[in-house]
Order: sequence, then C-alpha cells, then structure tokens
Amino acid sequence: MAGKAWKFGDDIDTDAIIPGRYLVINDPRELAAHLFEGVRPEMAGMIHQGDYVVAGENFGCGSSREHAPLALKGAGVEAVVAGSFARIFFRNSINIGLPLFICSQVDKIIDGAEIEIDMAGGVIHNKSGNESYKTTPLPDFLREIVDAGGLVEYTRRQVAKVTA
Repeated sequence: MAGKAWKFGDDIDTDAIIPGRYLVINDPRELAAHLFEGVRPEMAGMIHQGDYVVAGENFGCGSSREHAPLALKGAGVEAVVAGSFARIFFRNSINIGLPLFICSQVDKIIDGAEIEIDMAGGVIHNKSGNESYKTTPLPDFLREIVDAGGLVEYTRRQVAKVTA
C-alpha cells in the first residue's frame, strides 16, 4: 500500500511525538488525536491509514514511553523510516507491531511524497520521485512479531502451538 510521507528532521524525541501531558491516555486512537501536536499540529487531522513517518537520525530519542509508538500506530502510520532510531523506541515499536526501517537515503524522500515499502525485500519505492532506496529489512523473527500485531499476540500464538 502506498502512502504519504510525513517528513521530520533529526532527534525527534518522544515528547515531540506525543506530549507528556497525554500520558494518562492509553487508547491508541485517542493518543493519535495529539500526534506531533507541539511540532506539527495539523498532522493529527490530516494523516491517513497507510501513511508513513520519515525522519532523520535518532528518531524516538528521549524517554522510554510506549505511548509514542502507540500514538503512531493509532493514527494509522504504516511504518516509520529513519536514518536511525533510539534503541528503546525501536523495541517498543516492534513490541506493538509497528515496523521501523533504517534507510541511509532518507534525505531524498521529501515531505508529501508517495512511498511504498517492500518489507520483505528491503526496498522503499518513492512513487513521487520514481526512485527506489535500500532499507534494512526486518529480520524474520521481528517480522513475525510485527505480522502478528505485536509481541503479546505473537507470544499467544507461540504458546498455542506448544499446548496444541
């Protein structure tokens, strides 16, 4: 599925993704209403299911709050593409089933571009610029977690296999 790229720079921290005052909310859709409220307030009302967040280096730095990837997923973000990710943000995202991709050519993707990601092949297709960029594909075991919808559902499935 192709979606719009919402472009951000380097060092986008979890407070920029979802401001701390909303940490009392646990519903992903409610959190999505406040996505990037302090840095790009129009985004929450304009993002569509299947869109992508594209950013520079160190995306998701700051606190270890799980609310940041939950807000992205609740907004319908298909995946996040960045030059690099904060490690805990990466793990929290995989744990809830939000795929992340590292791309060294992320600077070539402009805001509003229509992109599509071949998750298995590790290729980002920029339909607006008629270009393709390599990305680091998720290892099989992480793709299984994402495909299951997150670590909880993946674990349920694994336990069901063992007890069947």
